[in-house]
Amino acid sequence: MGHVEDRWYKTLRHSGGRRERVKTELFGKGLRYRVRYIGPDGKERKKSFPDRAKREAEAFLVSTESDKLRGSYVDPKAGRITFGEYAENWLRTRSFDESTRESTEFRVRKHLLPFFGAEHLASIKPGHIREWDARLVGKLAPATRAVVFAHLRTILGAAVDDERIAKNPCSAKSVKPPRPVQRRVVPWRYDQVSAIRGGLAQRYRPMVDLGAGCGLRQGEILGLGVDDIDFDGGWVHVCRQVKLVRSRLVFGLPKNDRDRRIPLPDSVALVLRQHIDDFAPVSLTLPWEDPATDERVTVPLLFTTTRRGAINRRTFDNKSWRPAVVAAGITPTRFTGMHALRHFYASSLLDAGESIKALASYLGHADPGFTLRVYTHLMPASEERTRNAIDNLFRGDRWR
Repeated sequence: MGHVEDRWYKTLRHSGGRRERVKTELFGKGLRYRVRYIGPDGKERKKSFPDRAKREAEAFLVSTESDKLRGSYVDPKAGRITFGEYAENWLRTRSFDESTRESTEFRVRKHLLPFFGAEHLASIKPGHIREWDARLVGKLAPATRAVVFAHLRTILGAAVDDERIAKNPCSAKSVKPPRPVQRRVVPWRYDQVSAIRGGLAQRYRPMVDLGAGCGLRQGEILGLGVDDIDFDGGWVHVCRQVKLVRSRLVFGLPKNDRDRRIPLPDSVALVLRQHIDDFAPVSLTLPWEDPATDERVTVPLLFTTTRRGAINRRTFDNKSWRPAVVAAGITPTRFTGMHALRHFYASSLLDAGESIKALASYLGHADPGFTLRVYTHLMPASEERTRNAIDNLFRGDRWR
């Protein structure tokens, strides 16, 4: 059992049992009270408190002994590592694919380390989290703030798991996580999609058909091989994408690391057959996931540059997609990228009565609930269907 030691006084025992409390040579110097206790590992621990803080010292001792009994004890020294040191170690040991690692490293080093980097983990309190987030309001978009906050919460959660700190300050009731503004998806009309398609070079036009007619993401379209298309069965197998990692192109798994099969409409199949006749697939070899790896994958790609190379999405967006959007009379924004073709696809399927579960599967969403939240306002209104169903049921003289 631990005890509280008064370093400014000591008790002398005289003959006959008399005790005398006298000042020590440390009187008036430094911290007065020192809590001594045995940690779960059997080693002695100490923590000092100033004059007039005996109650705080005793409370600390009681709390520590209780934590030991509950198995929730955390060594105070463990939290002395700086956030910057711990965050860098977390980045090094965390399991990411390389594209996610790159973006996470950028956000942590740009938005977290300047504020928290020099702070000891144990010294970070909910108030620091609130102050940090308040400084970012107006400087970062709400969606970006939400992502960076998630990184912070995950890092501090890992510190709890590693028994560096007792609890995660991001989980305090007074800390309100930033939430991205829920933007209502407004799908493009068919004539707008058609106009954008017409504004692209002929070799790139079928990319629009795959986005608007099959719901593929841009990277999935760029990574599609001729062997991934089952013309006879009517399926597209999405099993890879082309990604930009540390300024180099690589092949990688689709988002959420899940491949999927998507129904191939006859109209899209016809366009793809013609594209293959006009622009023969080019077998290209790229690293898999990490540019530094020795693993290489060769794919006969459907879409390549005029120089028969893999397409860099940034170059394509700036030199091909954006000019086509402008030519179609649409003002370019962060919402007018190729991802908008997936919204067109989703709205078309929902309007035709397709289920949310099937749509989520085709889009490659891990959670159908996410699909529902994004597209629920596009689902056909049920009121008129309800009226017609009852009218058809009750039509005639059966109730007369």
